[in-house]
Amino acid sequence: MLCRQLLLLLRFPVAFALLALAGVPSFGQATSEAQLKAAYLVNFLKYVEWPGSHPTLTICLFGRDSLGPYLASYEGRQVAGRELRVRRVSNAEQLADCQELFVPENEEARFAAVLHWADKLPILTVSDDEGFLRDGGAIALIRGEGRLQFDINTDAVNRAGLKASSPMLRLARQVSGGSR
Repeated sequence: MLCRQLLLLLRFPVAFALLALAGVPSFGQATSEAQLKAAYLVNFLKYVEWPGSHPTLTICLFGRDSLGPYLASYEGRQVAGRELRVRRVSNAEQLADCQELFVPENEEARFAAVLHWADKLPILTVSDDEGFLRDGGAIALIRGEGRLQFDINTDAVNRAGLKASSPMLRLARQVSGGSR
């Protein structure tokens, strides 16, 4: 069942909306949640506009993340008409070609430093820690009520010079820093 949801999520943007609205059943394994988080990261790229044109879209992973193996299967695929790349980063100099930066919850002690590196760069910052938005991050993946949802900090999105689509804002569990 989860595999079918993931396939729909990736093939059809409407499925992303329906999955977000309907929620996801409880997870029996951490790997299932990691697969779903990876699918959300890929789909966020479809609903955000970056300044300028880029031939590729790059998801950068910071620290000790668990999503790398699940995102590897998306490497080289077309997302919003551009080739998807995934790579790890460990310092500010490596952020230059990142469009999305995932900082896992186990790196909470380093949120401030990493967000400082990304400050005013056109990078969508995402974490799976609920406190990430308070620290200045753009999107937090939230576990609750038996499903995975997301919250958006529009101030952080705007500060990065990005634009989140209105359908994405409507699907968010909570929008802070502005209106839907």
